[in-house]
Amino acid sequence: MNQKQHRPKKDLSCPEKPWPGFWLDKPYYSFHAHCLHVYHEKLYKIALNAGMTCPGRDGSAGTRGCIFCSGGGSGDFAVPVSGLSIEEQIRQGISLLGNKRTGSRFIAYFQAYTNTYAPVSHLRRLYLQALCAPQIAGISIATRPDCLPEDVLALLSELRCAYPDKFIWIELGLQTIHQKTADYIRRGYALPCFTDAVAALTEHGIPVIVHLILGLPGESRDDMYETVSFLNTLPVFGVKLQLLHILRGTDLADAYMRGEVHVLEREEYISIVTGALERLSPKIVIHRLTGDGPRRLLLAPLWSLDKKNVLNRIHQTMRDDNIWQGKRCGKESHDTGK
Repeated sequence: MNQKQHRPKKDLSCPEKPWPGFWLDKPYYSFHAHCLHVYHEKLYKIALNAGMTCPGRDGSAGTRGCIFCSGGGSGDFAVPVSGLSIEEQIRQGISLLGNKRTGSRFIAYFQAYTNTYAPVSHLRRLYLQALCAPQIAGISIATRPDCLPEDVLALLSELRCAYPDKFIWIELGLQTIHQKTADYIRRGYALPCFTDAVAALTEHGIPVIVHLILGLPGESRDDMYETVSFLNTLPVFGVKLQLLHILRGTDLADAYMRGEVHVLEREEYISIVTGALERLSPKIVIHRLTGDGPRRLLLAPLWSLDKKNVLNRIHQTMRDDNIWQGKRCGKESHDTGK
């Protein structure tokens, strides 16, 4: 009788690998592991819409936004606004997540558009509404590196000192270090603007989470790995590795329908993302490995809708191929934030 062939198990006993243990039996430093070690429970994000706009939409740096950005300003999973204040959105978010049994505190995630792009007096009111909520462990603010003037940095530093028992994180959309790609996606700022912003935030004690997109049009695997390795040279706290999604109503969708954009297949993405993790400092927290595309908007790749299966395949591939975060990382990485 023919017996089913199995791939041989790889040796996972190498003492330089941090799992099982600190990484909770994953071959990378997950956000879940970070929360359990630092906050002693799982934290859930409540995505918020603060009613902002963006320099790429209001005419300051363009009018159509980034080529991949939907009409929701990357905040398609935010609590429906309908005139709700931040306090009301948080209450609604808690009610939606209140049946979770593995944590009792939440992160107020200012997600939609550019959430430092307003007068400081207005930003102060918004951030305080979140920081004052008892069940909020901290806030995470998505913004652009060209929207962090000194008065905003001073506000963030002030609030960090005023709420020492809560955290304040900034999420910056870098996407790529390659200027040709940045121009194509209409990012609207050059790489030095990003590095200057990371340095300024670090000086003010604000941890930085960086967003990268894998599979951007025209980028090779080596291009993507160069972007990942670049993060090792900066004092960043976390990274979100995002699969390129084609969303309805975007200029990227128009290019896709014209046959101008290649979309990664599932196994192709898994190979790229595991290679990216190999090259990333093991001190950088992985906040995302694939991303969510709203079902009602997603044109491609449709395989990404089965997020659980994708994550399972990533984990299994890393174990089968003896891969772990930082395996091929150089010695240039810095210590990261809280």
